[in-house]
Amino acid sequence: MDNSNKQVVSSNFVGRGEPQVWATGTALSIILLIAVVLILVVALNGLGYFWPSNLAQFNLADGSSVIGEIHGEEVAKRSGTDRVQLKIGNRDLYGLDFRWFDRSDIEETSFPENAIALERIEYGNFYGFLKHTDAPGVELDQDDTRDAFELAWKDIKDQQETLAAMDGEIRHINYELKRARSKRHKREYAEGITTRTENPQSPDEIDAKARLDAVASEKDETVARLAVNVAVFTDAAGTEKEIRLMDIERVTRPNAMSISEKVFHYLDKLVELFLGEPRESNTEGGLFPAIFGTVMLVFLMSLFSFPFGIIAGVYLREYAKQGILVRTVRIAVNNLAGVPSIVYGIFGLGFFIYGIGGAIDRVFFTEQLPTPTFGSGGILWASLTLGLLTVPVVIVATEEALGTIPQGIREGSLSLGATKFQTLVRVLLPMASPGILTGFILAMARAAGEVAPLMITGVVKLAPSLPIDGQFPYIHAERKFMHLGFHIYDVGFQSPNVEAAKPMVFVTALLLVLLVLVMSSVAIFMRNRMKKRFSVSDF
Repeated sequence: MDNSNKQVVSSNFVGRGEPQVWATGTALSIILLIAVVLILVVALNGLGYFWPSNLAQFNLADGSSVIGEIHGEEVAKRSGTDRVQLKIGNRDLYGLDFRWFDRSDIEETSFPENAIALERIEYGNFYGFLKHTDAPGVELDQDDTRDAFELAWKDIKDQQETLAAMDGEIRHINYELKRARSKRHKREYAEGITTRTENPQSPDEIDAKARLDAVASEKDETVARLAVNVAVFTDAAGTEKEIRLMDIERVTRPNAMSISEKVFHYLDKLVELFLGEPRESNTEGGLFPAIFGTVMLVFLMSLFSFPFGIIAGVYLREYAKQGILVRTVRIAVNNLAGVPSIVYGIFGLGFFIYGIGGAIDRVFFTEQLPTPTFGSGGILWASLTLGLLTVPVVIVATEEALGTIPQGIREGSLSLGATKFQTLVRVLLPMASPGILTGFILAMARAAGEVAPLMITGVVKLAPSLPIDGQFPYIHAERKFMHLGFHIYDVGFQSPNVEAAKPMVFVTALLLVLLVLVMSSVAIFMRNRMKKRFSVSDF
């Protein structure tokens, strides 16, 4: 009897499909676990990058000393010795950023409060001690070495704001000079003059060139005046290093900082990350150009793929006569969704850049040739390429969403006197909008992370100008741009110092994941609101 009961229970368990339910639940749990682990790994390696670590000074058995940040510990596999990895910085002195030390070789470890960490524009961080400051243009009290340095450095930083303003003025004048030269070339082309010259000839060019030379000369004089202000530092071994104050980006004394000071430093670095410009081969500084380029790329891609994908999906589901041709088109659309992204990049290069862009240059920018304007990679062509890559996903999602609406909804609307177009716009599309937005979310997330097609159609390592600025016509769709995904590839695999650049890879990856999550969350919020408003039960 007990065995028969067990057989009945087992039969009911299998008959109800419980094993399949458990299998799907397990698969979902594994997927969620993988996603959580991925985000945690990236976050743990990225979030701590900006925290000012204490500087440890090792006095070694051979009598030498070295100072830096303790970066990791391990037990060597072959020798079994306990080792410590120290980020020693001072790349211009040592030629490397990291060194391993056996625990047995370290006689003493200390954390001197007067140890200084310098963030420099070049050569990475410098770790050591301040010796003295030489700033002829600033009145200093050399009796207090620390106050003298901070006073001189802050004065130089204030004057560097003037240099930044000069750089902005130089860019503006260069743009005016370029436009004036373009007008002259256009006029010469219309008059049949084929000999090109870049020397200023028109009054506008001469005036712009004169102003440019004056500002550039003033900038050179300012740089020369600031360059004589230096500070002398020593490393742990006593080796002296003279550093220009204008080359120092940030100064900290981690061992003497309180928790609140470290928190403010951390927040300051985050602000620089979101609003600053990259430096040191993109391994230092901020990521604002890459963030801006990624968001603008996704926005332009959405303007192209979303409307055309919906229109194509609506036609195939509601208007096209079902037959061999429509089935063939559906098969083609489904296959396009699986085509490797690099293939789309090659197509974008040949069709958009060389084809359409080259034709635009020949018609509207003939005077600029052979220098291309639209016949070169830019954010417009990259957006169109990604639009082609993602539009099959939107088409399929639109068809599937329209297909889930009961036929009685259509018939009821038509029986009440509505036209087919009115039924589509006022009934079917609102009801299908949650499913359509689901496809759009998937397309947007894929486009934000694509890199291969962008490398061919316009992304660059460093873009000096943003696609949107204050210069007419304000939106420059022909310009090249930066992208977070390409930034990860460039810093992680093309950097001359991969080990030192590794933290920035995790930071950029975390930022890209967060950006995708934010954009997807906004779209999901809109989808859920539409789902509540246009549920089938309401019709």
